[in-house]
Order: sequence, then C-alpha cells, then structure tokens
Amino acid sequence: MTDDAASTRPEVFIALGSNLGDSAAKISAAMDRLTEFADGPVRRSSLWRSTPVDCPPGSPPFINAVVAFVPAPGITPEGLLAYTQAIEKEAGRVPKRVVNEARPLDLDLIAWGDERRDTAMLVLPHPRAHLRRFVLEPLAELAPDHVLPGRTVAVADLLAGLPRDPGLRRLGGDREKPWKPTLRP
Repeated sequence: MTDDAASTRPEVFIALGSNLGDSAAKISAAMDRLTEFADGPVRRSSLWRSTPVDCPPGSPPFINAVVAFVPAPGITPEGLLAYTQAIEKEAGRVPKRVVNEARPLDLDLIAWGDERRDTAMLVLPHPRAHLRRFVLEPLAELAPDHVLPGRTVAVADLLAGLPRDPGLRRLGGDREKPWKPTLRP
C-alpha cells in the first residue's frame, strides 16, 4: 500500500474486553486475529483492568484494550462487524442471556474514520464510547487528539471530563500501574 492510499482510507478503532477465563490471553489472541483485516500495522494499547459498568452484581473485573488500524481494501464496517462477531464466537461467546453479563470476549467497533451509521445492525460511532473510561483510556494512548464523529472535543478531553474509576489499572509486566489521568501534550 502506498502512503497516499493509506491516507485516503479511514482508521478504525476497536475496543476489546473480557472478564471470563484468561482475559489477557483472549484479548491478545483477538488482537492478533484483527491483523488479518488490516492494511498495515495494528496499533495496540496497553491492557487495562477495569470495574464492570452496568453489569450484574458480582461480575468480575474486565480486561480492556483498544486497537487501531487502516482496514484492508474491500472491508466494510458491516463486514468487519461480522468478522469481530466470529472472533467473539471462536473465543467462546454465546448469545446473551442477561444484559452486560460476563463474557469471554467482547469486540466493539468504536469508530470507522468519520463514518456515521445508525442501522439495526451497526451504530457508528459506538453510541456510548464517549461515556466509558474503560474505552477512552486505552483509546487515548493511541489517539488522544482524535475527535469521534458527532463529538466536538478530542478523546483526551472527553476522558478528562469523566468520573474517576478507582478500580482502573494499566497492566504491564509484573506490576500494575494505578490509573493516572491522560494529559494532553
């Protein structure tokens, strides 16, 4: 791919989450699988442990991350959604029985460039991404100045306006790093 071709195609952001089984391994494997749909490198955030949001009582903590990439030629948002759902199923995800129940893998298409969609199948950008610290914190590692379609401020500014999550921790090596707000350069 030429640099000109890459610059004319949108960058895609996908949030990954898991709170069943070996979540870090499931997310890492999913990140590897997503390279199949990228035209060029897949940028990966750190892994983050987060408090479950709007989940049934007693739900285990989540491991979250975000990836960013330029989709391969011919891949559409709906096609990528189908691929991500297949990856979830391969990881053991079953149809929901309870809203926001624990799951082995959850992949959410957060944004596809400036694309906006609102269909029964797909809503772009993700309708709650701007409200979720567990999405914005890893997204800010990759694209702090990115403005999600329909928003007027950058990811880092959205993040700065959210309430703190005392359970949010960046995972790395043998120790966890406590949450610190993302600062804009």
